[in-house]
Amino acid sequence: MSPKLGRGRPAAIGFAVAGSLLLALLLLALGVGRYPLTPRQLAAVLWAPISGRSHGLPPAAEIVVYRVRGPRVLAAAAIGAALAGAGAAYQGLFRNPLVSPDILGVSSGAALGAVLGIYWSLGVAGIQALAFALGLAAVGAVYLVAASLSRHDPVLVLVLAGVVIGTLLGSCISLVKYLADPYNQLPAITFWLLGSLSGITGRDVAAVLPGVAIGLYPLYLVRWRMNVMTLPDDEAQALGVDTRRLRLGVIAAATLMTSAVVSVSGVIGWIGLLIPHFARLLVGPDFSRLLPAAMLLGAAYLIGIDTLARTIAPLEIPLGVLTAFVGAPFFIWLLATSRRGWQ
Repeated sequence: MSPKLGRGRPAAIGFAVAGSLLLALLLLALGVGRYPLTPRQLAAVLWAPISGRSHGLPPAAEIVVYRVRGPRVLAAAAIGAALAGAGAAYQGLFRNPLVSPDILGVSSGAALGAVLGIYWSLGVAGIQALAFALGLAAVGAVYLVAASLSRHDPVLVLVLAGVVIGTLLGSCISLVKYLADPYNQLPAITFWLLGSLSGITGRDVAAVLPGVAIGLYPLYLVRWRMNVMTLPDDEAQALGVDTRRLRLGVIAAATLMTSAVVSVSGVIGWIGLLIPHFARLLVGPDFSRLLPAAMLLGAAYLIGIDTLARTIAPLEIPLGVLTAFVGAPFFIWLLATSRRGWQ
């Protein structure tokens, strides 16, 4: 996909659009639900701790905002930002607009690790550690397969290797589901695999943020070198970039971000594939601008999807279902237009 639209307008406008969208959806998510709040009531509840004055509303209003919807909205923002940032890193690293944590098998590997953690009744830290280890192993396997078949089209081999490894990991997840306790473990695993933030708490948010921050920091440090990675490896090395070390570091960082959020939210697809393209349209392909723009849009997108999931039907709809409904048509369009060029 060509980012020409992003080159014709100042990046500041793109960031203003992404930031405004995030703020609007955040306030909307805090206000709508089974206990709706008007804009004036929401402003009163949010302003009360700052001003030190009473908001004059029932205690339920404060509980809904700060204990029920607040942690959920913050979790949606962190998870959406992490998945979109990881997707932008993978696409820039592999010079492929169709690459995402889903296609490369990272999400499947992290999901298998988290499912094993649930099966073994581990805590949040153990689930995150297994998710990271198997997510990193999955993308490493995909990369090794693609490198061993370098005589073929690298883009095609990379995508096919991701599909094969993802399918294998999906079979392993099915095996764990078959072995799980059908009364306790199996329902928890099945519900978790669909992706949901319904049971999120402030403790879960606190558990996610360190992994996202640790993975984001290396990506921020190499933001300028990531632009060089759009060149062939020999040209990038001629410019003084150690492509091998940089690639391994970016893969580890993006995998850590993905596995950290997957361990608490379940598998939420398409964000890492779709959102970087929208960000590229807004601010252009420069990774130093693309990464923060993608994270802002990813946070806004998942907040919006989560708000729809809990409001459009009497029963909450799994996030993975809604993101697939939006992502599948866009992916088909992306396949049809990707030949026009992406760099």
